[in-house]
Amino acid sequence: MILNFLKKNTILCALCLAPLGLHAQNAADGTTTLPLRKISIFSSGVSYFEHRGSVPPEAVIPLSFNGIAVNDALKSIVVNDPDAGSPNITYQSETTRARTLQGLKINLDGNPGIAEILASLKGEEIQITTSASVITPVTVDGRIVAVELPLLRRVRDGQSDVAITLSTATGMRIIKLNDVQTFAFKDPAINADLARALDVIRSSNSSGIKTLNVALSGARRRDVGISYVIPSPVWKVSYRLDLSGARPFLQGWAIIDNDGDIDWTDVEISLVTGKPVSFVQNLYPPYYVGRPVLPLAIAGAAEALTHDSGYASAADAAFKRAFNMAAAESAEYAGNEPAVPMAARGLRAAIGSVAGAAQGADEGDLFEFTLKRPVTLARQQSAMLPLVEGTVTAEKTLVFSGQRALAGGTTHPSISAVLTNNTGMKLPAGPITVFDGGVYAGDALMEFLPEDEKRIISYGDDLSVSGNVTSSFKRVVAAVTVSNGIMTLSRKNVSEKTYTIRNAGQAAKKLIIEHPITQGATLTEPASFDERTATLYRFTRNLAAGAVLNFNVSEETTVSETVTLSQINDSAFAAFATNAEIPASVRDAFAKALSLKRAAADSAKALAAAQAQRDRLTADEERIRNNIEAAGKDSEQGQEYLRRLAAQDAAIEAQNGVIDEARGAVDEAEAAYEDYLNSLEM
Repeated sequence: MILNFLKKNTILCALCLAPLGLHAQNAADGTTTLPLRKISIFSSGVSYFEHRGSVPPEAVIPLSFNGIAVNDALKSIVVNDPDAGSPNITYQSETTRARTLQGLKINLDGNPGIAEILASLKGEEIQITTSASVITPVTVDGRIVAVELPLLRRVRDGQSDVAITLSTATGMRIIKLNDVQTFAFKDPAINADLARALDVIRSSNSSGIKTLNVALSGARRRDVGISYVIPSPVWKVSYRLDLSGARPFLQGWAIIDNDGDIDWTDVEISLVTGKPVSFVQNLYPPYYVGRPVLPLAIAGAAEALTHDSGYASAADAAFKRAFNMAAAESAEYAGNEPAVPMAARGLRAAIGSVAGAAQGADEGDLFEFTLKRPVTLARQQSAMLPLVEGTVTAEKTLVFSGQRALAGGTTHPSISAVLTNNTGMKLPAGPITVFDGGVYAGDALMEFLPEDEKRIISYGDDLSVSGNVTSSFKRVVAAVTVSNGIMTLSRKNVSEKTYTIRNAGQAAKKLIIEHPITQGATLTEPASFDERTATLYRFTRNLAAGAVLNFNVSEETTVSETVTLSQINDSAFAAFATNAEIPASVRDAFAKALSLKRAAADSAKALAAAQAQRDRLTADEERIRNNIEAAGKDSEQGQEYLRRLAAQDAAIEAQNGVIDEARGAVDEAEAAYEDYLNSLEM
């Protein structure tokens, strides 16, 4: 689609940003530049730029770019050279200026003055032309010995007292800096570094602008291409839809922006819609990995040791022979061919061509619109270009939103149209200006619309039609099962919505009712829908002139509840036993179970009463014993207390029998209740 590579492409990583100055001719400095031929603008915020042109056998292509896109260019630049030479791409990285200037023989980093420059070059040969003689200038050759730099530079009569000391053939010569007219270094390396330093400073002076030099080597003149992907303004689209007449008419315009610093002249423009993965990775700045600092592996002096003689085993001798043979083979290989690391040999073998993707309309989840004619657009300008034009299928309707109506109050339906995309191309998302009857009817928004799909667009409210929604809710028992003392109760939650919509107009209208779907619920009324989305049902109805439409929508959800019968209280049991929604056989079983439960409860009460009576008898017995101890058992009163104590013991013994009988009754009643519950199967 957009990466139209040749089979002999070479993929290179280098700096490439928004183009600033690419021309179709050779520059004055002998470099060659390529014209911009193609741009593919993506809706995801990037653009693909392609430059093509003819270059001589040896060519250097300088590219100047805006620095905001450097990282994207580094991960996407492609050089397409059919001669498959070895392109060499150089550029100034983020830290190049300081590092480069500091590494040259003449250091211009930090904006030094002439005195500082000369002081840093002590010992170098220099030729100075001075104006010390009032008749003719004097040329002095020598080596720099010193440059006097007083702490306080005194300036008298516009002259500085800074002086240069030279070692000449006739001795030391002191020359005031203000007397120097010209000077030149004798060492060609210094002059070359001076020129390089000035080039570095010049290339870095432009704010945010970087220069990329692509050097191509070949044996003939040929056509080459350079392409890259960089950030750019997204392209937009706007539509006009005329609903007048039997065949609605759709017109779409693409809006593009040239935010770069060069003009687009006869450039092929493609507009791509879709959502490809796109990200920025910080590739441009040099990155250094921290490494631990370890102490030097200096062994020092070894301890003197003595060893006894020994005998080598057969295995040791075999290992030594194998080792020597491997070493000999390695040496023989090294003598025949330069050693190449295995990883490098594998990489070298893996380098090959990149197959190109054919231009077309559909590319997977992307869709490309190629404009019919080349585009000319000046820098910092925008344009609207025709994208699609033709008749479409569109049917006017009203759309009543149940979601809006449920929020409360009277709601008017939206004036809408069901638009079918039969244009033969996918339509990107964008605003639609709707015209009807020759006049403006409203604005609509449309999401991305694939071919042959339908989409409702709404562009106003119909004030002649109004409606509201009333809601009701009920819960009914759907099924009851009892097994092993466990009751499973299934209930249906029924939600009902009644739409009341009145048409006060004089014309019948088509109406689509959008009802929000209750998650997990089943539609029971009406029996079917005309269309559904992930969140709503659509029902199509005809709304007669001056009529009122009542429309019911019912949804059901089923909820199951599990109850352990032995753990519910009497009131819950009684509620189940009298609930008319529960089958009569189940109600009768619950009534009997409730009777057995109450019988067990009565038995438990009788047992508690018998135990309370024994507790009272035991307390009286303890009181009598205390009285006997106080009165003495041999006294007349004591003898009376002894007779009472004997009677009390007999009463307690009789009460224990009552308690045993009551406990048996409780066990029997509880067993009867639990056995009955566990035996229920309904």
